Amino acid sequence: MSVVGAIGIQMGDPQFIVNALILESAFIALTILSIVRIRYVLIPCMVISIIVIIANTASPRHTEVMISFYPVVNALVLIIGGYVLQALILGFGVLFFAKRKTMGM
Repeated sequence: MSVVGAIGIQMGDPQFIVNALILESAFIALTILSIVRIRYVLIPCMVISIIVIIANTASPRHTEVMISFYPVVNALVLIIGGYVLQALILGFGVLFFAKRKTMGM
């Protein structure tokens, strides 16, 4: 996730660099925290992934880039980082959250 974000930050609009760095920092912090205790990061990870999916969908510029595939690399970063990886985070978070009691957490 952070690799896709690191690629996307450099290709994105410079006025959003601070927002992108904050979001990437949140994902890196959650990754480090999940190594220590996974249950502490389930809900924040799911919330952030929902926010990213909604933001990508609500942004007219992002939608235009993804539909037109111009520029191709930006469209791929938006689709992979904004939907595929976010859906995986959300899906596995929900699965783990549902099974946490049977795992003794």
